[in-house]
Amino acid sequence: MKSYIGVAVSIGVLAGIWTQVSVELGLVTWIAFVVWAGFYAAGGNRDGFVRILASALSGVVYGWLAVWFAGVATFPGALAVAVAVIAAAMCLQAGWFVLSFIPGAFFGAASYFGNGASFWSTVVAVVVGAVLGWASAVAGARIQALVDGRSGAARPPAAEPPAAPATL
Repeated sequence: MKSYIGVAVSIGVLAGIWTQVSVELGLVTWIAFVVWAGFYAAGGNRDGFVRILASALSGVVYGWLAVWFAGVATFPGALAVAVAVIAAAMCLQAGWFVLSFIPGAFFGAASYFGNGASFWSTVVAVVVGAVLGWASAVAGARIQALVDGRSGAARPPAAEPPAAPATL
């Protein structure tokens, strides 16, 4: 069974620090937690970091575009039309690897809407959340290596299985 002590400790410590810092600086605490969770959902590695950061930021931009469109459009239901278009676009962009984590785009757009359409505070929180995800994974692996009694982050190579008997 895989042990989660390292990641539990790293996430617990970083979550406490982030909460205190974000409250003191007036940053949006919850958005970073959403994106941080997205980091792990996207794979929790370098590719996961790139995919959650890029897709969540794209979602923020799509959210901004929807709000802008609804502000300049003169027909009822303009926001609904804009949301329908951006929802489709957030799925279509997944053909490009860096934007392939579809939930991340929705996390970003929903965070933008939930943050009262505040663009820059949402962007800052998205970036912080992705960085916290990366930092917790790296620190978690190092802590787990200490717990497991390994001196380095790399695991020793597995023993080779016995060779199959030769057949004629």
